[in-house]
This record gives sequence, C-alpha cells and structure tokens, in this order.
Amino acid sequence: MQGMNGAMSLLQTLTNNDVEVCFTNPGTSEMHMVAAIGQTGGMRSILALFEGVCSGAADGYGRIAGKPACTLLHLGPGLSNASANLHNAYKANAPVINLIGDHATYHKKYDAPLNSDVIGLSHPISHWVRSVADAKSLPRDAADAVVAANVKPGQISTLIIPADCAWDESVDPVAAQSMPETPRAGEETIKKAAAMLRNGKPTVILMSNMGLSERALQFADQVSQHANAKVFCDTFTSRLPRGEGRCAVERLAYFAEQAMPQIEHAEQMILVGTKAPVGFFAYPGKASEFYPEGCDVHLLADVGEDAEQALEDLVAELGAQNVSLRKNPLSKPGLQTGEISPESVARAFAEFLPTDAVVVDESATAGFLTYPLTEHAEPHDWLSLTGGSIGYGLPASIGAAVARPEGKVVCLHGDGGAMYTIQALWTMAREQLDVCVVIFANRKYQILQIELARVGAQSMNKKTLDMLDLSNPDLDFVGLAQSMGVSAYRSTTADEFNQQFERAMKESGPVLIEAMLDVDVTGLG
Repeated sequence: MQGMNGAMSLLQTLTNNDVEVCFTNPGTSEMHMVAAIGQTGGMRSILALFEGVCSGAADGYGRIAGKPACTLLHLGPGLSNASANLHNAYKANAPVINLIGDHATYHKKYDAPLNSDVIGLSHPISHWVRSVADAKSLPRDAADAVVAANVKPGQISTLIIPADCAWDESVDPVAAQSMPETPRAGEETIKKAAAMLRNGKPTVILMSNMGLSERALQFADQVSQHANAKVFCDTFTSRLPRGEGRCAVERLAYFAEQAMPQIEHAEQMILVGTKAPVGFFAYPGKASEFYPEGCDVHLLADVGEDAEQALEDLVAELGAQNVSLRKNPLSKPGLQTGEISPESVARAFAEFLPTDAVVVDESATAGFLTYPLTEHAEPHDWLSLTGGSIGYGLPASIGAAVARPEGKVVCLHGDGGAMYTIQALWTMAREQLDVCVVIFANRKYQILQIELARVGAQSMNKKTLDMLDLSNPDLDFVGLAQSMGVSAYRSTTADEFNQQFERAMKESGPVLIEAMLDVDVTGLG
C-alpha cells in the first residue's frame, strides 16, 4: 500500500482488529493521527474536554463491550491528566489501548517544554507499554497493543508514538490477529475446592471479575446450595449482572466492622477471580484483613483464568448440575412521597429503572440505599468505582452508552466527585448519549467526614470541617448541565424526583437531575 504514512497504517491496523472507538483529546504531536482518524471509515472519534474523561470513557466502554476502545492523548501531561481514571480501569481489569503522542524521535534530545518521561509515566497504569522506534514498526506495535489489551479479563496497553513515526512512510497495516485464549484453572484446584466443600466446615466463596458473569453466578448458586456455602462478591466490581432473573450474590461491605460479621464464621474461603479481602484503608488498632484468623484460603481461579469454566467444573465435580437455580423475582419497594431523602430517591430509582439498563455508581454515601433496593428490580448491569479514584462515574457513563446504544445508562453520582470530571456532560450532549445523571447533592464530602472520625482525627472545629464542605458558594448542577447542552432539573421533594426520574427513563438523550439532600449518614461508619 504505497504512500501510507504511519498514522494511516496504525488506524487501519486498529480497525482491522475490531477497535472502532477513539476517545480523544489530542495536541500538536497527534495531528497526523487526527487526520488519519478523519480518513478512516471504521473508527468513531469522540472528543472530550479533559483527558480524564477520555480514560474514564474507555474504562466504561471496555467493561460493557468486552473489548478495548482507544484513547488519543497528548504527551506526558495528557497521560498524567488521564491517569486517575486509568488507575480505576487498571483495577477493573478493563481493556483499554492508550495512544500517546510524543515528540519526534530526533527532537527529544532538545528537552522541549512538553518533553517528559512518557514511558515512566505509563508503567504504573499499564500492563503493557511500548515506545515506537520508527514508522515501519508502528503497525506491528499497534497489533501487539491490541492483543495485549485483549488478555482476559482485560489489560491496559499504552503505545507511545513519536510524531515522526506517524508522519513518515510506513508499511501495510496488520490484518486481524488471533486474540489470546483464556487459560483454564488447573484440575487440582478444582478437586481441592470440592474437597473443602465436602468437609463440613463453614465456607465462603468470594468472587469478582470473570467470576461475575451471569452464567458464573448460576454455577456459584448451585455450588452454594449443594455445599451450604455462602457466596459473596467484592465490594467494588467491574461489572455485576443484577435484578430479575439473575442469581443473587451478597456484596462484601466497605467497612471492616460491617464486613467481618458477614464472614466471621468462615473456616474456609474459596477465591474466584479475586484475592483475599483487605480493608480499603488502614485504621488505628484495626486489622487490615477482613477474614478470620486461621481461615484456610484457596484460590480456585486466578484473575486471569477462566473463572466461569472453573465454577462449571466445580459444579460437575460436586455433582450439583441438577440443583435448581434461585433466580431473583421482580419485586419493587414502592415509591415514597413528601420529603426527599436517600431512601425516596433509591425507591424511585428501583421503581422506574428500565430493563437492561447500565448503572454506573459513584453515589458514595448518599446513595447507600440504591444498591440493596434494586436487588429485585428489572435486570441490569452495575458498574462500581473499582480503584477508588473519584470522578469516574460521568466518563464511564459515556463509554457504557457508546458500547450499548440501545440501552439506558443511569449514573448515580455524589456532588463532590462529579466536579472532578464535570466536562463529561459536554461530551454526552455532543454525542446525544442516552444517559441520565442523578446528582446526590448534599454539599459536602460526606465520606471524608465519616473517615475523619474513623481514623481517630479528633479535630471537629470549623476550620477542619470547611475542608470537607462544598457550600459557600453552593454548586449549581442544573446550571452547569444546561451550560453544556444537557437538559437538567432540580428535585427538592420526593414527588418532584419521582416525576422527573420517571420521565427521564421514558425519554432518550442526556439529562441531569439534581436531588437536593440535606442528610447526615455518619451512622454508616
């Protein structure tokens, strides 16, 4: 293919390998890639106003699509701006390909103002990193990046592309590659788990990642009934199928004093696609591990192994194939009227959530009832803040909506976290994505007020509390949304929220509802 530059061959290689969405915030060093995207029919380009929106959107896309999108970012600072949500994607094991522009190879030695150690910045938030040597190497490097990102359950590949590698003449694009097969768990691990489940000791099964597919949950339910074992999932999961027709799984609580009673009886723990549970943070005088001392911990399937197959094999080993599944019936808690509260919002959310919706949860403290009250709602997928770096919810909703355009995406978001990536609203409007954002507006970093007490920091004076307060001036999310082209409403009563949320679930396109809550939930801790 004579005359094709590196950027064109790169883009064609990506589309040949089923990478068809690029979340982009480019600069000068990426202009040839921008031009190539404009000339490539199979690549959808979605502009974001901040790199953290690009990376969060790629995370949400990967979780729902089960394949990578790419980001296009400008040099080391652009990558640094994206890093917080790449951290979340890394912890979610979401497939993402980062395309990072860099100075031309011959220009690097001059240490221009935007020069930085892009490779060094890439490693903490990437499973695979490569800097392209020349234009002729670029297509092969791009194909390798796609293969690396598709290692299950998903990896982050970062490809650093010096500007001259994009504009110099290259070689033909690489055709579709075979993607990596997912290794199976060993036969001995299956047999050991079966033996543990037969020995009569109290046993819990903790699952995440590939252990939380709909079929995996069904196999786990059969194991649970056959062996009288309790099944849990991690507190924060990449994607969890829930609601009517799905088998239930109990979520491990966030705080140790709530999680420990859930599993304090366990003498054995079987891990499926996850690791043994530990505290999100350390606290003075409290244990870091969430499981009882002396508990026998066994890994059935590692994060990168086929957890669904391992559970199916375990069912067969136990002879539990004929155990009837306990599937959730459809049951909604009913609406509340009058004063707006976390419970009234959660009840409306459960009542009107449509079938096959995607819920992106960064509701933090004020949304604590939305999860339990939707256990028997319409079938839906639940996405959590896996890495703890706030500001993922709005961008991840973009990616989820792009990956599943036929479904509704509902983003549950605390007001403090939403301000980290509020620019995402502009992209929702520009792309006319079917996303409903619910802002839990309590005008404070409530979780930090809880943590202030939990870590034993006793200062509760005004100067201390002002650092955790979001008033003076108050944020106006309705005004912010409308300024970026998103329809927006404010709810001051339960009745208003009920009406606004019901309408949002029936109409398409982006909308924001600001739920005005004045609530103290410090009792959660």
